[in-house]
Amino acid sequence: MVDTQVRPSDVTKFPIIKAMLDTPREAFVPNAQTSVAYMDAPIPLGSGRELMEARTLAKMLDALDIQVTDEVLIVGGGLGYSAAILAQMAQSVVMVEEDEAMVHDAEAALTSVEADNAVVLAGPLAEGAAKAGPFDVIMIDGAIETLPTALPAQLREGGRIAAIFQKGALGEVRVGQVVDGHLAWRFAFNASAPVLPGFAANREFQL
Repeated sequence: MVDTQVRPSDVTKFPIIKAMLDTPREAFVPNAQTSVAYMDAPIPLGSGRELMEARTLAKMLDALDIQVTDEVLIVGGGLGYSAAILAQMAQSVVMVEEDEAMVHDAEAALTSVEADNAVVLAGPLAEGAAKAGPFDVIMIDGAIETLPTALPAQLREGGRIAAIFQKGALGEVRVGQVVDGHLAWRFAFNASAPVLPGFAANREFQL
């Protein structure tokens, strides 16, 4: 997976490569999906959720420029794969997930790989984890159509946030950074994913 999907996508930072090599991806997918855990495609997690392709995750981490001193918030981490990866790269990881079954399974999977600096909190994704913040990095593990103000408010000055902004079938990863109290965005690369609960745009009724 690393040699055929990650490195060919111009992701060469050693911490990302090492974390992906050291993390058993099959531990973070449903039992029925273990045989395809390393395929170059999204993996269904149930409830309309997916584990994003390894290349997409790797490129997001690359764009976020994760540091060993970073305190990270993951929004919508599913069964915990991105948390397991980031636990090896950052100082601490807080993952928020609102699906109770996923919370339970993510906790078990993270314990199995001894990701002792990662914790899973249950709660609405759009609210983040304000009581555990502020954070240096927020990674939204899925797509959004709109970004609730509660999430950027949990970033420190200089903090970074990444998300897949989805518009119909097309999506793009953008990375934001807080500079002088304002969040400035830049385009990173194209990617798509299902829109996470709480991040869909309001649909106006039309006759």
